[in-house]
Amino acid sequence: MTSSPFKHEGWLYGLAFLIAAAFRFIALGASPLTDSEATLALQALDLARGESPLLAPQPAYILFSAALFAVTESTAFLARFLPALAGSALVFAPYYFREKIRPRPALILACLIAFDPGLVALSRQANGTILAATFLLFAWAMWNHKRLVPAGIFAALALLSGPSLWAGILTLAITSIFLRGAKPSANNQPPLADSEIENLKSSIENHKSKIVNQDSPIYQLPITNYQLLAPFLATLLLCGTLFFLAPNGLSAAFAAIPAYLSGWVTQTVTTPGRVLLAFFAYEPLGIFLAALAVFRAVRTNGKRAKRLALWFGVALLLAVFYRQPGELVWAIMPLLVVAAFELARAFEIQRAELAETGIVSGALSILLVYTWFNISGFALDPSNALPVTLPFIGEVQNARTLALAGSLLIVLVCIALVALGWSARIARLGATFTFAAFLSVYACAAAWGASGLRDPNGFELWISDARAAQADLLLASVDELSEFSLGHSQSQPVTIAGIVSPALEWTLRNHAVETVDALDPQLTPPILITALMNDPGLPAAYRGQDFTWRVQPQWEIVQPQDWLKWFVFRELPAENETIILWARADLFPDARKDAQP
Repeated sequence: MTSSPFKHEGWLYGLAFLIAAAFRFIALGASPLTDSEATLALQALDLARGESPLLAPQPAYILFSAALFAVTESTAFLARFLPALAGSALVFAPYYFREKIRPRPALILACLIAFDPGLVALSRQANGTILAATFLLFAWAMWNHKRLVPAGIFAALALLSGPSLWAGILTLAITSIFLRGAKPSANNQPPLADSEIENLKSSIENHKSKIVNQDSPIYQLPITNYQLLAPFLATLLLCGTLFFLAPNGLSAAFAAIPAYLSGWVTQTVTTPGRVLLAFFAYEPLGIFLAALAVFRAVRTNGKRAKRLALWFGVALLLAVFYRQPGELVWAIMPLLVVAAFELARAFEIQRAELAETGIVSGALSILLVYTWFNISGFALDPSNALPVTLPFIGEVQNARTLALAGSLLIVLVCIALVALGWSARIARLGATFTFAAFLSVYACAAAWGASGLRDPNGFELWISDARAAQADLLLASVDELSEFSLGHSQSQPVTIAGIVSPALEWTLRNHAVETVDALDPQLTPPILITALMNDPGLPAAYRGQDFTWRVQPQWEIVQPQDWLKWFVFRELPAENETIILWARADLFPDARKDAQP
């Protein structure tokens, strides 16, 4: 089925791209890289400097970032540039599926992708997760449009993107198996009429003639199709080796399969419960709209919504038990597709219904804002429980809890009264628009928070690494010490003893950094960074300053009321890792002055 495009469709997709780029590029390099991000960025930096490091199984990110670092300087912004660009370009993927999902739902899907909190968070991480999702979806789109050359190119780039690709392929494969198994068998079908048999025979003959026709390469198998295979192999060879500058990029690409399989047994700090919490906390808009669509599909036997719900369920289960929040990207995509269908259906409103729907939406909006203020007040100080005495109820220990429950009950009662006394359709449309608008505002706020811009000290659930707290202050201190002693801010070498932190090495990347397991008592490095200790125990005199390096939540002591506070303010009980920056005493001008005869 084909659908004609509507007016200004291209401009609207461009607007969605600008919105997506704003969420993904604003202050992209403001927050320091985490250890997992810095591990890949350091490998790209080593390649840019002409070294030959052992590459992690994400060669697309590493090799392309190395090219950026070679052209310009290495910064946190450039380290996250490629994922942000790929995440922004993802809004154009629905355009190539609009023949299947129709133009209006496709455009709504592009807008949902633009500010989805999970996709924004993954697009601002220096790894290949969002690259795998974007390249795989574009390869799928090009294949559907019989554009085999770009399909082969995108398929090769997806293969180079890392282990997350195989999570997506496994999700699609399992979904396909379930869908094939759910099809009714031929034995249960009623016999065909004579006219239906003749039509079936003619369609089979036409299909055979197309397969035999050598001028139709699309009907060949993918592995024997030259138009697909040639660009796939060329892209894999050239991009996988960075035009033969890094031959081990190909081996890193094929190492993604065992890397993904090993992730099922590797111990991680993230639990399935926290992965599931991340999904429900960041995707309430998609969950609300998809729940309405699935409920309708159950009543009307909607096959498309059921297929997408199956895809979503498989992806969510795999991501939860894999214990990596990044793999939720494969569950977010079908969720947003179903949400786009439901939202497009809600916009099919008649002109005579606008006034009634607007009145219902306005009233419900006021109630929802009041409800959110109650939630925020309760999260701000959950221990402030004031007992009150109410008629017919008696004494209530926490008035805020009662107010919150009462406000939610009033919302439900209002919807029920409108449905019974006015119109069920008006109640449904008003509730859908109100909750969709309210949850859209929440999604924008969550996306802004997931980017790290709303609260630099807040905790987000999309990265399991500890957050670097005072990286900029530490680097400024090291640069000043180098400036005082040698006249240049990046001249002094730095020794890191007993600290395993790629993020620390990335922060000091412009200095000559040496990492050792233990200090040599015979050496006196000019600048030394150690764990918390009173004295480095070296022959020379040192001056030290402590810094808070890594901050991570104390998951074992988090209480239910703490989760409510996190939901509103992104605050959790935290533990800090302190490190000491030691500088040899003769680096300071006053020490050199006192040492003069």
